[in-house]
Amino acid sequence: MNDLAHRIADIIRRDGPIGIDRFWNLALFDRSSGYYATRNPLGRAGDFVTAPEISQMFGELIGAWVASAWESLGQPRPFRFVEIGPGRGTLMADMLRTLRRAAPACLASASIHLVETSETLAAIQAETLSRFDLPVRRHRRIAELPPGPAVIVANELFDALAIRQFVFDGEAFRERCVGLSEAGKLEIVLCERTERQPPAGALPHPPAAGAVLEASPERAALAANLADRLATEGGAGLFIDYGHAASAFGDTLQAMRAHAYADPLDRPGEADLTSHVDFAALSEIFSRRGLAVSPIVEQGDFLLSLGLLQRAGRLGAALDENGRADIERAVARLAGRGAGEMGALFKVLAVATMPIPLPPFSAAASD
Repeated sequence: MNDLAHRIADIIRRDGPIGIDRFWNLALFDRSSGYYATRNPLGRAGDFVTAPEISQMFGELIGAWVASAWESLGQPRPFRFVEIGPGRGTLMADMLRTLRRAAPACLASASIHLVETSETLAAIQAETLSRFDLPVRRHRRIAELPPGPAVIVANELFDALAIRQFVFDGEAFRERCVGLSEAGKLEIVLCERTERQPPAGALPHPPAAGAVLEASPERAALAANLADRLATEGGAGLFIDYGHAASAFGDTLQAMRAHAYADPLDRPGEADLTSHVDFAALSEIFSRRGLAVSPIVEQGDFLLSLGLLQRAGRLGAALDENGRADIERAVARLAGRGAGEMGALFKVLAVATMPIPLPPFSAAASD
């Protein structure tokens, strides 16, 4: 057990088993030992690779989407160009480069904002974006963003927020918690307390005994916050994450360390924790606030509709055979549906103060 595991064990000895959400937040965000508070998790040297790190094509296509969304919203001047959870700044760098080259009027109208809680990642983002010689403001919370219309982009944001898990025993749900084994090691137990129940409306259909329900009040609160912001100030949001389009039962809690799955309870603070995002639940939250909400589409379909193959062809035209092979592998990783590929696993949801004629909104016309 590492130091954070010993501290969590002390909390459990004092207070009893803790919810998975409390364990999650300690493992990821503890100021002295939390995963996101103390390390750079991204890239080949980290624990996982995100779509912007796979290829510049991802950020270029999202940048083109931002420009088109701005035009569809009436070209507001000024507007807030916001990325939440910007990682190493790779996605924002590719989007800015695209806007500077292909949509300079959009870039000239934008004030650039990053919402980032990690001091480690914020420093990397500042270095990544320094070459653009543009004012980039960093905020720790969404509430710190200045008022005004906004185009908001978030890639792999919601999956970083904590979940709770409940198991149906045939009669009622009992919450899964983190407790201690007889040997003093962290283990999953069923909480005896009954005051923490699944949120109302979270059940997708009648459960069978043993069914696991995941719920995330933190994800719901973030979606509500963003919905209120966009409904009040105007704008659009594009959210990309891995998860499922329809609410369902299932245990999706997992940990990633060095690009491999790990035990979520082993060495907390040294691995990323994540779970599948319930996009249907997010969509309902945005809809209730009166926003136009797109269909939920797969990342592969979304990127292909934005011209992924065409962009790959233009990039590959100037390269040798090895370079073109690298481009082909990147396309497969971003849009493919095989093992280890993101095309089907990752979903895309867009919202706006009015329907805009862009993917994934336009997916409804082709269904």
